[in-house]
Amino acid sequence: MIHCFLEQDYPAGQRELIVLDDAGQYENQSGPGWRLVSTAQRFPTLGEKRNAAAALAGAVESRDPVIAMTAAAEVSPEMVTLAGHAAEGRAFIFPLVVRQRVPVLLYCWGPVQGPALEMLAQVAAAVWDSLAPPEASPLVTIAPAAPAEPGSAEDTRSAKEQALHLRAHRFARVRVAEIRLHNATTVQSGRTQRNLYEALRAPIDGARETFRHLYLAPCPGMVDYFHVELVRTLAHEDPDLLGKDYPGPLV
Repeated sequence: MIHCFLEQDYPAGQRELIVLDDAGQYENQSGPGWRLVSTAQRFPTLGEKRNAAAALAGAVESRDPVIAMTAAAEVSPEMVTLAGHAAEGRAFIFPLVVRQRVPVLLYCWGPVQGPALEMLAQVAAAVWDSLAPPEASPLVTIAPAAPAEPGSAEDTRSAKEQALHLRAHRFARVRVAEIRLHNATTVQSGRTQRNLYEALRAPIDGARETFRHLYLAPCPGMVDYFHVELVRTLAHEDPDLLGKDYPGPLV
């Protein structure tokens, strides 16, 4: 991990890696741009580590960015010590939401460019979400999935159509991520008032028309991936949050 960090071409003076060893396996040590900190306090589970910091737990539970004071009660005494936080500082926490889970939090402090980092987190999550699951370990045998039935949609798609579906899905993820990034306050209020579509009508309608032109017109069997992402990402899998005025999927 440290080797990969050092091989990055991002300016060395603008990045830092902090590794927390809560098993006491290593001595405290450091190198150019990285530190390994060993602590005697052991957290039995990853969840307990996260819950020791209220702000981090809040980002996981809400799946929304969180700005917190760099106080021990907010980000944990361990993080205050590790990062050398000032008492009146602020931390910016961006969750990567992948398949309805938050496997990673992007934790930043100092002169942070919030919108750019939120976009980075959303695009990284979208790319992660689009990756094929890792192959099963050779020590485990899992029955293969049943082949597609003859005549089914997936069975009859040409290679060109499959590629178009993949591009359409990626387009939908990125556009919804952009809507969320540039309208964060409106998204929050829209969820609370259960009228996301009414609050975001202009960007949603614009993206719907672009999706229709680029993907629905050339491929009659196309799935409305933009609608799927609206429900999944903006509405947190609750279509009712889009409101009664939402016209529904394009197909």
